[in-house]
Parts: sequence; structure tokens; C-alpha cells
Amino acid sequence: MTIFGANEIADRGPDDRSLGWTRLVIGLIQGAALLGLYLSLENRAWPATVPGLFAPLVLIFAWLPIVLLGAVGRMRLRTLLIWGLAAAALLALMGWWSVTWGVRPDGLNEPLAAPIVFAASAAMLFIAHHLILPADRARRWLAPYPAYFDTAWKAGVQLALSVAFTGAFWVLLFLGAGLFSVIGLNFLRDLLGQEWFSIPVTTLAFSAAVHLTDVKDGLIRGVRTVALMLLSWLMPVMTLITAAFILALPFAGVGRLWDEGYGTSLMLSAAAALIILINAAYQDGEPDGAPPVVLQWAARIAGVLLVPLIGLALWGLALRIGQHGLTPERIIAAACVLVGAVHAVGYAFAAVKPGPWMRPLERTNIIGGVVAVVGILALFTPLADPARLSVADQMRRLETGRVSAEEFDYAFLRFDAGRSGRAALDRLAESDDPEVARRAGETQTVEDRYQVSPTESPRPQNIRIEVNPAGTTLPPAFLEQVAEYDWFIQLCTEDNVCQARMRDMDGDGTDEILIAYASHRSGVSLFKLEGDGQWMEWADYRAPDDTACNGEDIDPRNALREGRLETVDPLFPDLVVDGVRIRPQGVFQPYCGDGPDRAPALP
Repeated sequence: MTIFGANEIADRGPDDRSLGWTRLVIGLIQGAALLGLYLSLENRAWPATVPGLFAPLVLIFAWLPIVLLGAVGRMRLRTLLIWGLAAAALLALMGWWSVTWGVRPDGLNEPLAAPIVFAASAAMLFIAHHLILPADRARRWLAPYPAYFDTAWKAGVQLALSVAFTGAFWVLLFLGAGLFSVIGLNFLRDLLGQEWFSIPVTTLAFSAAVHLTDVKDGLIRGVRTVALMLLSWLMPVMTLITAAFILALPFAGVGRLWDEGYGTSLMLSAAAALIILINAAYQDGEPDGAPPVVLQWAARIAGVLLVPLIGLALWGLALRIGQHGLTPERIIAAACVLVGAVHAVGYAFAAVKPGPWMRPLERTNIIGGVVAVVGILALFTPLADPARLSVADQMRRLETGRVSAEEFDYAFLRFDAGRSGRAALDRLAESDDPEVARRAGETQTVEDRYQVSPTESPRPQNIRIEVNPAGTTLPPAFLEQVAEYDWFIQLCTEDNVCQARMRDMDGDGTDEILIAYASHRSGVSLFKLEGDGQWMEWADYRAPDDTACNGEDIDPRNALREGRLETVDPLFPDLVVDGVRIRPQGVFQPYCGDGPDRAPALP
């Protein structure tokens, strides 16, 4: 659907030929700049010797030319200059803050911004550019919603095709190099390995792809139409899955969502998928492009389902923050929850509001885009630096006694909280509390976070192990020793009681202890008493997954409780090589049949 009609061509300014040359020049300048930055890093020369300058330059020349490629010929020159300068300034600020105050991943010693800053800055530019461009073309602060839809989705398809074109270009180059190498001519292979060639040719190929896809406007719209149609018909599937998940939660137990440690990110991912699929069905919202009724109802249901998904994400995040305080990752997750909440409230309102189908979604998308841009800029600049906020919260927890000096995570300040964390660690090293000062001082001297001595935390005393047959007990020394095993603490709980049975498994006249568990994983552990009085884990029998036994879940606890276990000789014996006993390491499909081959009960 053409939005601007004849005015769209008039707004483009230069003809296709001059526009193409402009884009190629932008690509060439980008390639030359990135090559220069690469060589300075390789040779440890200026500006790579100044991280506060090098990191901003890398961000600017990595992303700003892509913005210009999409803006020339579409945006008024004055707007383009203002937006280009603003984008460069924002990228420079984000890059500078990342290498001077921000959090840097372990092992990243180069003067580069953290990977998350590259991703966040790209997202910020994409969203902001496609809020500004439609408004500039419409000569209004707020453009008609179809203009936002058209420019954003077209740019997304154009970027994907341009990346694919660049990748295909390189595949052909390597294919050609291989052909020449077969006949003993290696010049092309050697050329492809030279940075002075590979970097500029990549940016040139990408800029050429952007121009070619822009000239063939009908091609882009056709690909977009097909992609949106396919995505829209995935929405009922995702809606059905989400609805079934929400309905099953009360029966499965909400608490299990947080057992794996990634429940919040999973809820946010599911919400993001629904938002994308709803928009694929809604498209520009024009009545003549309305989807079938089944998709309209699926979109309404999906809009309502966003509320419990974001609510669950918020709940899980609040639990983690309440237990362990703020970290940079949790603050970033909180920002994602905020953006998700804006969409959830707006989409739910659009789903239940009478009138044109899901019409309030349009304003929600614009507001959500603005919130996302502001949030990214706040998180990766001094405004709401996650490291600074996390350090302040963790220090407050220590000062108020919510965390003891022994339990406090000094390694977080040293390695995970950037310059703010290291400054806080310096203050703790001068604390009046001798224990705090000692631990902080020790942490200051280590170069690897794994050199930091782990803090002792009180272990739970509610490890649940049921002994079979009834009336038998386990040796007190064994119970004291297994309390030191972290996996026992995680597996043998009130909700997942382990089963135990004593039996002589190796025929030496002394009983071993079998412990059956079934929580995150299922199996049986065998413990043997050593000569020094220590119970050591000699074997760990892992239960097969459910598909290995015709879809039946195997819970070894039931078998051990009822005595349905037996020992059998191994298929292959151990080997003794030069006096060293070697056990066979193999993966075998277990036997899961019924009938006479079922194991008899243990005595």
C-alpha cells in the first residue's frame, strides 16, 4: 500500500543514480574508517591507546553510516543533519561511558564498548530513526500510524535482505578463491585475508544492497507482505500455547517457574513474540487490510494474555531483587519489564475496547517506542547507570545488616560493577568493621574473580531423605557429610523427597547407600564407606529420559521405595591397562519392557 502517493517520489530529492553514488560513498567512508580503527587496535597506536576516544569512534562508524544509508533521499536535509549529529553524540556518549564507568565482561581487555552496548545502541537507533523519519515526511510531530508501520517494517526487511546479500557476496568470493586455488592460483584467497580489502569491500557491498533494495521498492513490499502473512498465522499458535500455559500454572505450581533461574527472561521472550505477531496481523490498521476474523479474535486474546505474562515476569524479578538485591542484569530486566508493561496495558485495552479492531494499539506502539529509546539512553549513560544503581543497593544492604560481612559478594564489586563497584570496594577496604575491611582488601588484590574465596552461607537443615524399608535409619556420619553436597540441598527438598536404601552392592559384606532423586534430573547415587570413615559417591546412575521408555516418566524413587531394583553384570567388563582399571564409557538405550524381564523386588 502506497502511503504518500506521488509526494513520496518528490520527497526523495536526488535521482536514483546520484542517490546510489551517495550511498556508495557512505559505505566507502565507513569501510575506510573501520579499517583505520582496526589497524590502530592491531598496532596499539592512537586512538586505540585512548579507550575513551576509541570506543565512541567504533560505535559511531559501526552504526551511524547505516542510519545515513536509510535516511538519504528520504529525509529532509536539515532534519538529516540534526538527526545525524544527535545520533553521533548519543553513540559517543554510550561508548565513552561503557569504557570509563560501565560494566565490562570478563576477558574483554580491548578498548571497546561492551557487547550489550553495541546491541542496545543499534536498537535505540532503529527505533528512534523510525519515529523521526515518518514524522519528517509527514511534516508533523506525529505522523499517521500507517507511515510508522510502512517505514519500520520496510526497513526491517531491507536490512535483512542487505545482510543476506552481503553474506552471499562473501560466499561467492570464497567460492571463487577456492576455484583459483585448485589450479594453484592463490591470489584471491590471499586477498580475502587482507583487512585492507575485506573491511571496505564488506561495507561497500552492504551499501550497494541497501540501494538496490530501495530502488526495487515493489520487491521489498512483496517480501514484507509474504513475511507478515506467515507471521500473522503463527499468532493463533502462540496464543493457544500461552493460554494453555497460563491455565496450567495453578495446577503445576507457580513456584516452579523460578527453579531454573530464567523464568523472567522466558516470560519476557514470550511477551515479545506475542507483540511481534500481533503487529504482523494488525499491520497498518487500514480497514481494507483487516485480517480474517479468526486472526482478529486471536489478536484480542493475545493482547489480554500479555498482562499475566508481564505480571509473572515482574513477580519473578521482584523476588530475585528482594532476595539478592540489584545487579546490572536485573536493572536491565526491569527496564524490559517496563517496556513490556506499556505494551501489555495498551494491548489489553485495545483488545477489550469497543470500536475499530485493536485501534488503541497504534498509540501504544508509538509510546512504547519512545519509552524504549529513553530507557536505553538512560541505562547506558550516566542517567541510570545499572552498575552505579546496583552498587548503591548492595552497599545499602550491607550497611543495614540485610547481608552480613561474611555473605556479602565482594567479587561483584571487583569484577561485575565497573568503576562504581571498584570505588565502593576501596571504601570498604577502609571500613571500621575489621571483617569487612579484611575481605574487601583481599578481593582488591586478586586478578580473577574465581580467586575470590567463596563466602560461607548457612546451609538449609531441611534435606529430606526417606529411608526404606520403614524403620531403618542411615548412619549419622553419612547424614552429616551429605549436608555438604550442594546438589543434595537442591534435589532432596520438601517438594522432592529423596528415597534411600542400604544394600551390599559390591559383595564385600558392607552395605552401601543408594539415594534416588527426581527433581531437575533423575537418577540414583551410590555411596560407599571408605577406610577413613568418609562416605564417597562411587557411582551415579542417571535415569533415561521419558522418550527412552515409550513416553513413560521414570522416577527411580518409586522403584527404590518399593524395592524394584536389581543388579546385573555389565555388558562389557572393565579393562586393566598397565595396572590401571578403566571403566567402559558408553551410552546405551535402556530396556524398558514389561513381563518377565522386569526387575524383582529388592530383599
